[in-house]
Amino acid sequence: MADKFKTKLRLAERRRKRVRSKISGTSEKPRLTVCKTLKHVYAQIVDDSNGQTLAFAGTLSKNVADKVSKAKTKTDGAKVVGLAIAELAKEKGITKVVFDRNSNLYHGRVRALAEAAREGGLDF
Repeated sequence: MADKFKTKLRLAERRRKRVRSKISGTSEKPRLTVCKTLKHVYAQIVDDSNGQTLAFAGTLSKNVADKVSKAKTKTDGAKVVGLAIAELAKEKGITKVVFDRNSNLYHGRVRALAEAAREGGLDF
């Protein structure tokens, strides 16, 4: 059983490295990265050239948590996070980003977050 788990982690790490080898955020076009756990979704906008996090939103963030608690599904919560990260990006003057899905498939909560961020005004 432990070998199966290690294999899954190894494959996820390979996917993460493959995605990150092609994607890098600059100050003109930062990277929107998504982290997904079993209960929560987090998104942050990162400038890799300066090594700075420009904006952060998650299901546990103070400004998002009350809206997420009203959501019926985890996918609806991801949509709320996507809209929140787009709003924070607009406040910072960011309109274009590069999307980094990490080792996650572009499906379900990751896709919902991305589409909500696009609706919120981010271009990627």
